[in-house]
Amino acid sequence: MSLSAAEDESASEIHLPADIDWAMLDKSKFFFLGAALFSGVSATLYPVVVLKTRQQVSLSQISCFNTAFSITRYEGLRGFYKGFGTSLMGTIPARALYMAALEVTKSNVGTATVKLGFSEATVSTIANAAAGLSAALAAQLVWTPIDVVSQRLMVQGGNNSITSGYRYNGGMDAFRKIVYTDGLRGLYRGFGISILTYAPSNAVWWATYSTAHRLIWGGIGCYCCKKDESGGGSGGFRPYSGAVVAVQGLSAAMASGFSALVTMPLDTIKTRLQVLDGEGNGGRPPTIVQTVRNLVKEGGLGACYRGLGPRWASMSMSATTMITTYEFLKRLSTKSQESFTIE
Repeated sequence: MSLSAAEDESASEIHLPADIDWAMLDKSKFFFLGAALFSGVSATLYPVVVLKTRQQVSLSQISCFNTAFSITRYEGLRGFYKGFGTSLMGTIPARALYMAALEVTKSNVGTATVKLGFSEATVSTIANAAAGLSAALAAQLVWTPIDVVSQRLMVQGGNNSITSGYRYNGGMDAFRKIVYTDGLRGLYRGFGISILTYAPSNAVWWATYSTAHRLIWGGIGCYCCKKDESGGGSGGFRPYSGAVVAVQGLSAAMASGFSALVTMPLDTIKTRLQVLDGEGNGGRPPTIVQTVRNLVKEGGLGACYRGLGPRWASMSMSATTMITTYEFLKRLSTKSQESFTIE
């Protein structure tokens, strides 16, 4: 892929490795290696997710440091991995659905928008936003039940938090008790708000990532253009692999910060709906309106942003690791080892 580094015709071009689309991938290798790579990523980032979840169900504002200290003191390091086995079990099929939907949608929407005569920048933004939206919708079919069970386990034993009245002895026990109490609907508690949270969040993330990625390379291109003019050089700039990864990581972190800020209140409401039971509501699960009212009573609008720091950190680290791992995975999974370049 060649990106013009400046808007004028004399701009130096940046020659990046060509994008790898769905048709170029060895699907079996793609899914097998993807399961292994993303399981490792999930294990690394899981403690931050636990911190975020604990803060979201807390009755009062507690700092990340105090939450982490409390978990370490009363539950040990194992407390940071409560529900991890259940979460990992769902991560593999959810990621498979996510990646398949992402690549298929990106390829099809990209082709359709090119035919409509949109510019390269617009095509990239639209295709990435549509791909993120469809990928989130597909993944939530698997992820919501796993989320409900793993989050119940995450907050169990936490101090100063609203939790379910049940005690769970692992993922299967939690699964049985949730189904016994609420039926299969209990496993999809918060599914609607999950879609409202993750679908736009993914669309915003992928669109912002695409835009940030282009702007950063555009800035680098302008710098290279001025350097060429002063040094008498000519021709394009072909970055080394480390620079490509660094720009991907920075773009992912920028996209995560924006996406986390926009969707944080929805994520807090979703978490509360999935974790709380109906003990104080006549045995019925709380509604979205009741959850919002309780949050506002506890701390106003700021209560909806509890856990923003850990969520931003989690999303940034996860996205940075994910996008670099994902691009690496795609190159490992190409049907041939030839380098695809588009000048």
